Amino acid sequence: MLSNYINMKKLKYIVLFLALSAVSTTTVLGQKNTEKKDLQIRTIAFYNLENLFDTIDDPKKNDDEFTPKGTNSYTSAVYKDKLEKLARVISEIGADLSKNSPVVIGVCEIENRSVLEDLVKTGPLKDKRWGIVHYDSQDSRGIDVALLYQEKYFKPVNHKTYELPLYEEGKRYYTRDQLLVTGYLDGELMHFIVNHWPSRRGGEAASRPSREKAAALNVQIIEDIRRTDPKAKIISMGDLNDDPINSSLKKILKTEDERKKVKDGGIYNPFEEMFQRGLNTLGYRDNINLFDQIFFTSPLLTSTNDYSTYRFYKAGIYNPSYVINKEGQYKGYPYRSYSFSTYAGGYSDHFSVYIHLIRELK
Repeated sequence: MLSNYINMKKLKYIVLFLALSAVSTTTVLGQKNTEKKDLQIRTIAFYNLENLFDTIDDPKKNDDEFTPKGTNSYTSAVYKDKLEKLARVISEIGADLSKNSPVVIGVCEIENRSVLEDLVKTGPLKDKRWGIVHYDSQDSRGIDVALLYQEKYFKPVNHKTYELPLYEEGKRYYTRDQLLVTGYLDGELMHFIVNHWPSRRGGEAASRPSREKAAALNVQIIEDIRRTDPKAKIISMGDLNDDPINSSLKKILKTEDERKKVKDGGIYNPFEEMFQRGLNTLGYRDNINLFDQIFFTSPLLTSTNDYSTYRFYKAGIYNPSYVINKEGQYKGYPYRSYSFSTYAGGYSDHFSVYIHLIRELK
């Protein structure tokens, strides 16, 4: 069975968690002295929402199966139930430590902006003020990526999309854009990239070059940011359709699996160690993979006791028991919404992933 995991690395603090009103803090006790500091925790997350379509037939998109008369019998009741289930998961990601929903969450497999507007008005999400950054892409399936954020904590100042031009037998085909959102998290400048890389259609080896090109586009975005801010804190997240050990990450992005290996300007992927331990975020055709990942640039790491600005603390896969299939052929896999064109009543065919950032409370 897939099990929940939080990447525990040795810190130079013993962490004691306190919930103080609406602000989550951590009391930190240094090893070399008795000085106490309060640290604030923020959760950054990513979630593949598994075909979050509305019920309306859009002639410009390949959405016929997600309509009341389509093969999936996608009715208003099904849509409402799916929204409620996704809202529950999102509201709880990382909340055990941060005492709050993610302040920033990237999502993929959404049809349009309106489904996100419906989502943030649903269940436990509706009491928070959410902002949405979304662009329509030319993806052949009609699905996009987007960024949701709590307006109280994150203030975007710029956002744009990057197309990923791909060709098959000399003909252009379309996939998801990569979304870059730059803004201030509690007054501190951050950059977020949201991804949904090309699928493994035709097999892993045959489709590998497309994901390597997606990784190369990530490198380009990161380099563009670093030209004006060499110490930029950049967080890239998404459903990569590759595991952390695949060439797109190790060869192109040159991600590292241990903090101590990350040099200045390098990229740390805490989900590689999880994968090596056998942890996963999805199962497909009897294979289990960890396609959903969050990786980030070296300024978010620290080897000192300096937490005056946001630093990485922990990473995890959010898979409480209610999002796991309990029986049958796919026992232990994510409890998905659809199975063989029948609404299964689940959540998503992917588990969500997250990281915690911490800094001294100001």
